[in-house]
Amino acid sequence: MRRIPAPVLILCLLFAGCTKPPGPRPEAPPPPVTVAVSEKRTVPVQVRTIGTVKTVATVAIRPRVGGQLTEVLFKEGEYVKKDQKLLTIDPRPYQAAVKLAEATLAKSRAMLKGAELDLERLEKVDAGGAASGVELDKSRTVAAAAKASVAIDEASLDSAKIQAGYTTITSPLDGRVGELLVNQGNLVEANGLNPLVVIHQVSPIFVTFALPEQELPAVAAAQAEAPLTVEALLREGEPPMRGKLAFIDNAVNVGSGTMSLKAEFPNRDHKLWPGQFVDVVLTLRDRPDSVLIPTAAVQAGQRGTFVFVVNAERKVELRPVTVAFETDREAVISSGLSAGETVVTEGQLRLVAGLKVDVKAGLPVPAVGKGKPE
Repeated sequence: MRRIPAPVLILCLLFAGCTKPPGPRPEAPPPPVTVAVSEKRTVPVQVRTIGTVKTVATVAIRPRVGGQLTEVLFKEGEYVKKDQKLLTIDPRPYQAAVKLAEATLAKSRAMLKGAELDLERLEKVDAGGAASGVELDKSRTVAAAAKASVAIDEASLDSAKIQAGYTTITSPLDGRVGELLVNQGNLVEANGLNPLVVIHQVSPIFVTFALPEQELPAVAAAQAEAPLTVEALLREGEPPMRGKLAFIDNAVNVGSGTMSLKAEFPNRDHKLWPGQFVDVVLTLRDRPDSVLIPTAAVQAGQRGTFVFVVNAERKVELRPVTVAFETDREAVISSGLSAGETVVTEGQLRLVAGLKVDVKAGLPVPAVGKGKPE
């Protein structure tokens, strides 16, 4: 074993004596967190789903008489009123048929008048005993036949006028016309398979949607008290369209476990279009004295949901809570939290119970959002 020379050993001892022992480690700064204060408000209990816009009525316009399409009196896509003229089929053949029927009727009436005069003369002669019974019976038969001919010709004239009226096609309802499917100048046939144009009634209009059967007792109970309000959300930031629940189907779809519902909207500004998909919000009732916090404050653990509450000493407490329902922005707390308490909304990852925190700018609870039945 080699010996360390004495001078080297002395130097090592001197250096060791000059080194200071390590001091206590500095405390870590409190982790920064963002907070919000819980509030107590009345919030609506709501159901959210997706709906489809459907027309109250759709009419396929088909000609009742055949002929050449001579006039188109609308623009594709425009809004038309009931009884507004849309199309014209060449009326001349039908006007001629009306004139023919009028002439035929005039002839029949003249024949009837002559038969009645003959009968009247024979009856006067018969009163004097000069007319035979056979002649009188024959005259009565001729008069009756002439009267029947007049009735037939009157009906024929009415029919001819109706057919002539069909050459002008009008809208049976207020609505929006679609694409013209047969161009002007083409020949069309009566009651053809293909329509000339289709009209959708868009004011009022329906939005249909489906809900799970578990939601139906709450919906039916609320609807029994008063018609429920339904909102249709078109785009982010736009005010919702408001309507009323008009229909609940009478059977659950066995395949999907859902039931169909229908809401009616006035749609006076025509923002809802048939076939459009919209977000539907069905309001069941108001829930008073509800405690609300941002959804970002709610955490999930092995023992359920909880929040971090900041006390007056700026220390956090892990508080179990029960969430009645959540939306995309806020949570309604049914137990575990009171109004006015401060909860952490950001920075929970580094927190443990009892830890002091650095509270940053607080965030208010968002405006009342959309919920669902408890």
